[in-house]
Amino acid sequence: MSAFLRLDGLVKRFDETIAVDHVSLALERGELLALLGPSGSGKTTTLRLLAGFETPDEGRVLVEDDDVTRVAPVSRRFGMVFQHYALFPHLDVRANVAFGLESLGVGGAELDRRVDRALALVDLKAFGARRIAQLSGGQQQRVALARALAPEPRVLLLDEPLSNLDPTLRERTRHEIRDLIHRVGITTVLVTHEQDEAFELGDRVAVLRGGRLEQVGTPDELYGAPANVFIGGFVGRSSTVEVMVLGPTARGARIVLEGVEWDVDGVPRHPLPPPGRALMLVRPEALRITPPEPGAVAATVTGRRFVGPSAIFTARTDGGAVLEVVAPPQAVPTGARVGLMPSRRVGGGIHLFPLDGR
Repeated sequence: MSAFLRLDGLVKRFDETIAVDHVSLALERGELLALLGPSGSGKTTTLRLLAGFETPDEGRVLVEDDDVTRVAPVSRRFGMVFQHYALFPHLDVRANVAFGLESLGVGGAELDRRVDRALALVDLKAFGARRIAQLSGGQQQRVALARALAPEPRVLLLDEPLSNLDPTLRERTRHEIRDLIHRVGITTVLVTHEQDEAFELGDRVAVLRGGRLEQVGTPDELYGAPANVFIGGFVGRSSTVEVMVLGPTARGARIVLEGVEWDVDGVPRHPLPPPGRALMLVRPEALRITPPEPGAVAATVTGRRFVGPSAIFTARTDGGAVLEVVAPPQAVPTGARVGLMPSRRVGGGIHLFPLDGR
């Protein structure tokens, strides 16, 4: 069974810059895929290629095996919510939602039916006569969603839809959007640079860097089995330090960090680097703070970030490595001399890569 929406080897160049570099993705019907990456990673250009606002230099966009690569945006039957919503302040809510339908030639009873349905989907049916200026930021965002959904599109595209909201409203609106999209069952592509947003909304997340697709997977897969050091550092908190790999063990690998041998468990997915120098990417929860003792790497606590029932401590080893460790908030004071060891949790959290980070 073929995918509902497919990006097949998309390439887009602007003069000498390759903004999108052979990106291929496949989405099932009703799936929500988040495009995540730093500024300049190519995620917005990829979305514009999907929408038809840009034409790829190479590659295709297919919907149900229908090639729409060179089909005009208005004929693709894609809905789009822009970063700044693009609402008309001189029109009321109902007229804003109706605008796109009217441009498609929809009128009369059918126009009213679709507008009513779209406003009901976003829980704004009682707000039809209000002006845009009378709405909160979250309500304006829902109007933009209603307008995109009113023409009953095949695919919904969201371009940083929550970036203009304050943090508290953004979190609440994330829940509403996810519930709405899954209730409607529409195939959706979301662009965001916010990891929390991508992880909460996306069924899968595609991480881009420099126009290239670095990894695509569920949030659990990206966090628990990053494909490279970039993914591990970009997704979630982590520290990276050079170690010596001695070889495999029954449960993972034996390494040396600053003269101390550690057995690290559950090094997932990647072939173990050969004996010699390598990079260790370690999550804060994969380390523990101990008294300075044999088997522990000596360090000094240099900072603490309170995160509720736990805290993230920053520790600098005597060899100069900076590592983050999760512990109870009052575990140790700043400036304390401590030891660092792998945590006793079973598997995961420590990843070994070749020196090039791949």
